[in-house]
Amino acid sequence: MMTVLDTSCLPPAERTAAWAEATAEALVSTRMRFPDPANFTARISAVALGPVQLSAISYAQLVSYRSARLIRASDPELYQIGVITSGRQSIAQARHDTVVEPGEIVLYDSSRPFEASACGPGCCGSLVLQFPRRLLPLPDRLVAPLCGTALGTVDGVGHVFRETLVSLARADTDLTPLDRQRLGATVVDLAAAVIARCVDRTSALPPESRTATLYRQVRAFITQHLHDPGLGPATVAAAHSISVRYLHRVCQVHGTTVKSLIRQERVARCKRDLADPLLHATPVSAIGARWGYPRASDFTRAFRTATGTTPTAYRSLWKDAGTAG
Repeated sequence: MMTVLDTSCLPPAERTAAWAEATAEALVSTRMRFPDPANFTARISAVALGPVQLSAISYAQLVSYRSARLIRASDPELYQIGVITSGRQSIAQARHDTVVEPGEIVLYDSSRPFEASACGPGCCGSLVLQFPRRLLPLPDRLVAPLCGTALGTVDGVGHVFRETLVSLARADTDLTPLDRQRLGATVVDLAAAVIARCVDRTSALPPESRTATLYRQVRAFITQHLHDPGLGPATVAAAHSISVRYLHRVCQVHGTTVKSLIRQERVARCKRDLADPLLHATPVSAIGARWGYPRASDFTRAFRTATGTTPTAYRSLWKDAGTAG
């Protein structure tokens, strides 16, 4: 992510004005009040994903107002979804007044007046996803009543949404423009799923959005349960309240199978552990068991099929490379 502003680099007397200017440029224009301007510090970094933007923000206590007058002067017509990462914060919009804690997700709209505050204690932080309202595959009549409300905590599809934002915030800078466009579409689909779930209206999503979101949930579930030797199509389907047949169809749309996903993820983690110098004393069979292969023969067979070599030979290559280095 590119750092837009870090006020610690500025003289204290200039920080509040610089922050108001930077956030007006990177987010939306607001008027701000600072309870302790002499000790105010804040930082914002951002990454563009096509027409979508993800910002990582940390700030001391403040109150931010977006008035009808500011909206008339400039309105980019954006939805903004914040994942609270630290501190106690609040949002008031569309007759809602909501206090949110770390782990909660909140929705607001640049086209409606709002008041947001960072209450502390200490530094507050959030990941803010913003995108043109027209990109959300849900009608405004469904979304409008949720503005200024918490969309729940980061569990289920909310967990997938949060982890995706966290990963993007840490992504390498060599993303191509096409990568960015695709990732932007992905996070908007996830945002739509979080919103739709909040009102129990997942059926309002277009079929392609529902399928894409379900596929990402399936992948996240598989990643979290790789250690379970019983992980398979039946387990994954039951966890998502769908039939095994439908699960296979969802994976087929994405050019893979459930078993392939499980094998790929398991082998990737085994390769990582086998190459880790800190784990060279750990038996190869123990690494296999850690990632869902309790039988050494099954581990060797799966690993050889995926990589063309055995786990022991793979580890030896990394040991030799380390010794040569």
